[in-house]
Amino acid sequence: MIEQMCGNLNTFIDECDNNSVGTSGGNEQYLKEEMCRSVLSIVNEFDNITAKELNEMRDEVISIKGSVTSSMHKCTSLHNDLSHLHEIVQKIGDHKQLCLIASIKCKHIIQQALTLLGKSGKALIVQSITKHNVRIPSDKDVCIMRGICVLPDGQVLIVDRNNNNIKLLNQQYQVVSHWDVNARPVDICLITPSEVAVAVNTSKIHEVQFITVNQGKLDPGRKFQLQHTCRGIAHHQDDLYICSRTALYKYTLSGKQLCRLYQDRSGDYTCKNHGESILITFLLCTGICHCGKRSLVKLCYFKSIQ
Repeated sequence: MIEQMCGNLNTFIDECDNNSVGTSGGNEQYLKEEMCRSVLSIVNEFDNITAKELNEMRDEVISIKGSVTSSMHKCTSLHNDLSHLHEIVQKIGDHKQLCLIASIKCKHIIQQALTLLGKSGKALIVQSITKHNVRIPSDKDVCIMRGICVLPDGQVLIVDRNNNNIKLLNQQYQVVSHWDVNARPVDICLITPSEVAVAVNTSKIHEVQFITVNQGKLDPGRKFQLQHTCRGIAHHQDDLYICSRTALYKYTLSGKQLCRLYQDRSGDYTCKNHGESILITFLLCTGICHCGKRSLVKLCYFKSIQ
């Protein structure tokens, strides 16, 4: 629009120059006034168009803001309802009739939440499924993959618990390198674009080992011992979060234990949601991953290939 306006002005100025040659003083004054009117007309037209588009943008932003605010209020309300029902269910115990009523109520609210998220959020859609064999000649057992980590360049690291090794896959998911661990690896997380931390655990060995990916090769680096079992690991803001069967610990990258964030001794197999901002546990608290700026969410990936 600005380029078009400049072009119109230049064209008009050129016409005025051409028409002003050999004209008298009266005609020259007339041309100047005509030129001013034309310039003002062009500028006003530009201002009107710009103002119209800005108003349309403003209305659209207001509409989006209103929609987001409404969705946030609905999510908050549903969250509060579910939290309240969760507290009630814990107090019901074995009362079958009340359990049935609470179950029906929960399903209704959960369905509302799913419907809301389906309208205002982005759904994850599986576009394709492919299978890749990661078995290597030195493997002595079935491959059981307990952890996975994707590097920024597209390479993938997987933890093979049964064969006590870490495998590096290229972008075509072919094994290009591996590193044999001195004990059973159980989980992995990304530290830097080329370095990962591996949780290693047996009945006698509990440690974190660091591995660097260098030109398609795996180079083992430093490691530190733990005084508790190590079932899962995640990295966030230069700290490591390590979970045992019943607790979640926070460590520095050098191996110093900062604190125990959470513990639940009610049982080894725990299937409870422990809150909105730190941990969701299941299957022996065997793995966690960082999700967003505040949350740690526990995930489990488990696949066997003969």
